[in-house]
Amino acid sequence: MTATLTPRPPATRRPERGGFLRTLHAEWTKFRTVRGWVLAMAGALLVTIVVGLLGTAAPAPGGRGADSASYPQGPGGEAVNDSFFFVRKTLTGDGTLTVPLRSLTGVAGTGTGKAARSAQPWAKAGIIVKESLTQGSPYAAVMATGGHGVRMQYDYTHDTAGPSGKVSQESPRWLRLVRSGDRLTGSTSTDGSHWTEVGQARLPGLARTVQAGLFATSPEAMRDTAAGTGFSPAVATGAFGRPGLAGDWSGSAWSGTQVGGDAGTSGSYTNTTKGGFTRTDDGGFTVTGAGDIAPVVGGPVMGVGFSVENFLVGTFAGLIVVIAVGTVFITGEYRRGLLRTTMAATPLRGRVLGAKALVAGGVAFAVGLVAAAITLPLGERSARGRGFHVFPVTSATEVRVMVGTGLLCAATAVLALGVGALLRRSGTAVALVIGSIVLPFLLATSGVLPAGVAEWLLRVTPSAGFAVQQTLPRYAQVLSVYEPSTGYYPLAPWAGLAVLCGYAALAFGLAVVRLRGRDV
Repeated sequence: MTATLTPRPPATRRPERGGFLRTLHAEWTKFRTVRGWVLAMAGALLVTIVVGLLGTAAPAPGGRGADSASYPQGPGGEAVNDSFFFVRKTLTGDGTLTVPLRSLTGVAGTGTGKAARSAQPWAKAGIIVKESLTQGSPYAAVMATGGHGVRMQYDYTHDTAGPSGKVSQESPRWLRLVRSGDRLTGSTSTDGSHWTEVGQARLPGLARTVQAGLFATSPEAMRDTAAGTGFSPAVATGAFGRPGLAGDWSGSAWSGTQVGGDAGTSGSYTNTTKGGFTRTDDGGFTVTGAGDIAPVVGGPVMGVGFSVENFLVGTFAGLIVVIAVGTVFITGEYRRGLLRTTMAATPLRGRVLGAKALVAGGVAFAVGLVAAAITLPLGERSARGRGFHVFPVTSATEVRVMVGTGLLCAATAVLALGVGALLRRSGTAVALVIGSIVLPFLLATSGVLPAGVAEWLLRVTPSAGFAVQQTLPRYAQVLSVYEPSTGYYPLAPWAGLAVLCGYAALAFGLAVVRLRGRDV
């Protein structure tokens, strides 16, 4: 009688508890015991700091001292331009100011006979209530502009559009500003009888006694030159009729003041035209001014200064080292045949690659975070000491830039690891990742490419991740060159980083699939 033996089904291997943590520890031990990798990452930290500080180490032109190294700040802490010619009286308590604006004209150029005779699009003339003559103090204004119709603006960052159209002798505009406590209402009319509200502003804590009156100002004129976009001095002139007043105006006479003492960082007077005012026979005023009442933006209009991300210009150099280490962390094992030993100890190949990604990404994150945390305060202190302005940002923004720099380095390391696992050739993988992150960034921000091409590169390539470092705000009501070469990226900070993370996730996922499907 023959017995039939039924074979037992193969035992299912249970995942070991703590298996991934042991794999992670093994990969970390492997990384930290290779002296070349550790020294290279230390070098990435050092080069990021040194290049960033050296790249912003030039002396301030004209021997400007540290006393000039700050922008006026608005009520919200933002850097502002607050420069205009102001014909004013003192208003105590509630009151109303009404005035017809008969024309808004301008002059742009240097007075050499080639000056343009039209107001710049964001030239402004109108009426304003301002807490004091101190730059950055709260205000509300209703105005006509050279090319954007009637506007109501307040506290520098707020802008409300009113009726469109240019002001001229044939088409004047009446402007009215009403104060009631800390609330101001701006209105406009084409005939002085039928009024349209433009907007309202609330200025919490507005002083009872304020300065109010007529103003004119103009940012510089933008022009194209052989070297790119340039700017020329420009002024604006508003012709006002007789002001109508209601409330306690203290019986004082009208007086003229250049607020800020000059035209600020976004304006300048021409050689032949300066700021001032004259009285007309009918009790009106002609007011001429230059400058702007608006937030400071980056680029050519910002003047002599740095933004926070300027001090992190060395990040691209540090990333080159991070890319090399992230790639060799996997390709080195292929080259020496060590990956077979690793896979024998840990058969789950995706686990091994995941552990490597955490180690490489974690070390790169620490390098980027520490480099930014060291470079930013040192760079800001050094720049201010040499007389440069430093564009102010909130503490939250500065923390975002530091953490974002760490995440930029981490995502780049994971991308390099994934590409290395796919190609299995160190030189080719390093060149490909550098060519997709560092090279597009340098080309886009250097100004050698047309703005449209530069923006395209920073949208669709992994170099979009550099957007996480940007701090310069963009304002529709401020004339500037909003391009990558002046610090403006086409994507928001976290959106740009998300593009880079998407590439890293794709490369990592494909690497896992290939590692599982092929012999090591």
